Amino acid sequence: MSFKIFLETHNIINRAAGLGTFNYELVKGLSTLDFKNFELTLNTPNPDVLKEEFKDKFEYHKYNSLSRHPLFRVRKKYDLWHSVNQNTKVEPYHCNKYLLTIHDVHFIDEVSPDPNHRLNRLFRAKLEKSTAITYISEFAKSETHKNFDVPDVPEYVIYNGNPISTILDTSKYITNIPVDKPFFYAIGDFLERKNYQSIVNMMKHIKDFNLIISGNNDKKYGDKIKRLIADNGLTNQVFLTGKVSEEGKQFFMKNCTAFLFPSIREGFGLPPIEAMSFGKPTFLSNKTSLPEIGGEASIYWDNFDPEYMKTVLLEGLHEHETNKIEREAIIKKRAADFDWKRTAADYFDVYTKVLY
Repeated sequence: MSFKIFLETHNIINRAAGLGTFNYELVKGLSTLDFKNFELTLNTPNPDVLKEEFKDKFEYHKYNSLSRHPLFRVRKKYDLWHSVNQNTKVEPYHCNKYLLTIHDVHFIDEVSPDPNHRLNRLFRAKLEKSTAITYISEFAKSETHKNFDVPDVPEYVIYNGNPISTILDTSKYITNIPVDKPFFYAIGDFLERKNYQSIVNMMKHIKDFNLIISGNNDKKYGDKIKRLIADNGLTNQVFLTGKVSEEGKQFFMKNCTAFLFPSIREGFGLPPIEAMSFGKPTFLSNKTSLPEIGGEASIYWDNFDPEYMKTVLLEGLHEHETNKIEREAIIKKRAADFDWKRTAADYFDVYTKVLY
């Protein structure tokens, strides 16, 4: 018997965002597995690009934006539909078995007063049709149960892997951001929940280091951070790179003194794990999923008072330097605990449990 599985992975082209990274790394991990009795179809706007990398390991369905509308949904019948993003509008026309992966329910912050908001309705419909549900963290699971009626179906928590599987040679990387002074590094999309203003405000009290932040800052919150930097006279100390390549990201992570991630809401949080691949001390907020991901390898801020954050940061750096070899080993081991091949194998195990 051969089972046909459809992976709704149309976000795979946007590798700069967390969902795009999840899509690609899951597919890449699955490509290493032996699934002779399974036919996996990927939904993608650019089938030829994936075919070039993964050859005939998968089948490919060309994504069309019209498929977000009920009339134009995918008509072919599959034994299992895997919705890899809880907010996607792309749904099956026919539904046999349905696996829902939940990354977060951040949207409730904006729409929770209105139970009939389209995002609430879309999400509830996905829950109701689910044969099984996977979550990327225990936090994502608890938040879902706290805010929604979850059906009595099998549930699994499967952690994401570490996107950095290969350490690149960054010795020839050129940046117009000054790196002649020790610097802290942060990366992520410019959204309010990333809480970058807290580390910018902290830098008013730290003069011996620079701060570099990467990510798409061409949006409202990016403008807010730019104004904060200018208004506080930090233009020669806090620098925004915009989006960076994989080489650029690894360059800054490899050369920074510490990685800072003060986010106040994360379903998982990939960047801290990436930074830990280089043995870098990581400073995180103690909010939502981050303590679950950083474990004992990271250092946490309990609040965002600038002087307090400075104290935690400098004391943490001193402790790291005092026990550098031991601390780097602990940090790198934590990063190695998150592996996409193991993650993909766990998802495939769920596929088999759902189908058999």
